[in-house]
Amino acid sequence: MNCEILAVGSEMLTPFRQDTNSLYLTERMNALGVVLLAKGIIGDNRNLAAAAIRHALSRADIVLLTGGLGPTMDDVTREAAAQALGVDLVRDPDILAALYKRYAERRIAMPENNVRQADVIRGAVSLHNPTGSAPGQWIDTVFEGHRKILILLPGVPHEMKAIFTAECEPRLRELLPPGNIASRMLRIAGLQEAEVDARSAPIYTSFGDVETTILAANSEIQLHFRCNAATPDKAQKRVDELCGRVEDELGESVFSSHGESLEQVVLFFLEMRGETLSTAESCTGGLVAMRVTSVSGSSRSFLGGAIVYANEMKTEFADVPVKLLIEHGAVSRPVAAALAEGIRERTGSTLGLGVTGVAGPGGGTPEAPVGLVYVALSDGRETVVKERRFTGDRDRIRWQASMLGLDLVRRRLM
Repeated sequence: MNCEILAVGSEMLTPFRQDTNSLYLTERMNALGVVLLAKGIIGDNRNLAAAAIRHALSRADIVLLTGGLGPTMDDVTREAAAQALGVDLVRDPDILAALYKRYAERRIAMPENNVRQADVIRGAVSLHNPTGSAPGQWIDTVFEGHRKILILLPGVPHEMKAIFTAECEPRLRELLPPGNIASRMLRIAGLQEAEVDARSAPIYTSFGDVETTILAANSEIQLHFRCNAATPDKAQKRVDELCGRVEDELGESVFSSHGESLEQVVLFFLEMRGETLSTAESCTGGLVAMRVTSVSGSSRSFLGGAIVYANEMKTEFADVPVKLLIEHGAVSRPVAAALAEGIRERTGSTLGLGVTGVAGPGGGTPEAPVGLVYVALSDGRETVVKERRFTGDRDRIRWQASMLGLDLVRRRLM
């Protein structure tokens, strides 16, 4: 079976809010063996929402709606769903009594518009909301001659998850035929999207029963594999086989095969090898250290770091010689090496990472243009320096530099 997810709310059509509920629902529906056909966002417009619901019902077996179940006039999901099905709303006295009780227990007078939350689509089953006032709704109906399931859920994430887990999943398990979707993701660093696809396409296209998606995200390439089979074991076996063959082709450029982040992988290798890391960062402003310390347990392998933006700080905290800065400039191969060597010696770590560059949008020169980055890694015996010319805005350049630094550490530990 398949499904479509629609998020209702004009706030998600602005730059300030995004739909995250659909990510959770996609994961849970996939685990039930349901394939996602499409997802969309609709503003708080009853007619537009009704048209979108009808379109979703025309092509999907299950349609999940999130949001628009509140008490205000811009909460139009109930009305839009009823309009799409050609039925009316019925005010449920039990839900209404529960609403009045909820407010009375808090010694607050219930606003009159809250009674709208007791309106249920005719023929729907109300889904209890243990953490909020807006109940969900489950409609098992016939649309254009075919059986359809329409599910209405609140937009507040913790309310949506609670209702889906307690009320929807048990019903769906009884409804759905046996099946399973297995998925895996390979995360790749140091290769361009076109190269990854050119090398992996001859492999994944030979697996006709596995759906493959390639994504370029946050300076890494991701290969997503998904298989829907009659049993969990069959689906997982096919996905694992494909992953293994692609991993063999791409080699050490694959840094994760089960979803781990690059910083998680680096910390795993550091601990496994008994090594420690410290950082001296200029253009990244502590981004490498931030990523590493975002992982629980990082203190076992990460000793610390210094943000050495000004030349004086490069000398003060990483022992970069003043003469080196004068002769070569802050953004240079020798200074990157000195940062890595200096911070390693100052902290006593086994590995030192130095980063310097021009993140932009200003500050570039003909000798050191915006996007020029040097990353160095020192282990006390050898110092390796990588030069890159990244493109994009300031945030993207800084992130790419942090990816290069972490990947340099990973490859050294491998």
